[in-house]
Amino acid sequence: MLKKISIIIPVYNEEKLIGKAIEAVLATKVDELKKDIIVVNDGSTDGTLHQLRRFGGRAGIKIISLKENQGKGAAIRRGLKEVTGDVVVIQDADLEYDPKELHILLRPIADGDADVVYGSRFLGNRPHRVLYFWHMLANNLLTLASNMCTNLNLTDMETGYKMFTRKIADSIDLKENRFGMEPEFTAKVAKMGARVYEVGISYHGRNYQQGKKIGWKDGFQALWCILKYNLFD
Repeated sequence: MLKKISIIIPVYNEEKLIGKAIEAVLATKVDELKKDIIVVNDGSTDGTLHQLRRFGGRAGIKIISLKENQGKGAAIRRGLKEVTGDVVVIQDADLEYDPKELHILLRPIADGDADVVYGSRFLGNRPHRVLYFWHMLANNLLTLASNMCTNLNLTDMETGYKMFTRKIADSIDLKENRFGMEPEFTAKVAKMGARVYEVGISYHGRNYQQGKKIGWKDGFQALWCILKYNLFD
C-alpha cells in the first residue's frame, strides 16, 4: 500500500515561477499520500535561491542547492538520492505540467498495474497550448526512434512528467546531465522489463520569451542518447 510520494522539482533560473510551483504542489492532494518535496536548485544565477529561502525549514520540503549549473538530468539524479516515498515523480518548476493532475499519473501505480507512468501531451482530450510545429515534429521523430529501439509504443517519450515506483528509483542508474536523461530513462526502464503506462495530461507550454530552455541542440543530443543507451550501453 502506497503511503508517501516523493516529488522532485529541478529548477534553474525560475525566480518568477518557483514559488508558485511549490505552493501548487503543496496545495495538491495526491489521493491520501503524504508528500515529500525535494527541490534541487541547479546553480541558478537569478533570484531563484532567494525565493526558495521562503520555504526553508517547512515540514516536508527539502531544498538542495548545487553550486554550478549541471543540467536537468544532474539535478534529478541528485534529487533521487533524497527520496523517501513509495513512488516518485518529476515536477518541472515552470508549471508546464499541472500538479493537480498528479493523481492521474498515480492511478495505474496505485492499482498495481504499472511500475512507470508517462504523462503524455498527445493522448486524451485535455487542453494543451498550441506551440512550435517543429518542436512537435522533432518530439514525434525522437519518440519513434526510441520506440523502434525499445519496442515500446509510447506517444510522448520526451514528456517531463514521469512517475515511477521506489523500486525503479533505487534500481535505475542515470548518467546524462541534461535533457538526454529522458531517452536514457526510457531505454533503461525498457531493459528492466518495467511495466510502462501512459496517461493523457494537459500541457501549458511556454515560448522562449517566457523562459523555455530546450533547443535544437538538445534534440540531437536526445537522438544520440537513444542510440547510445539502447544499442551500445
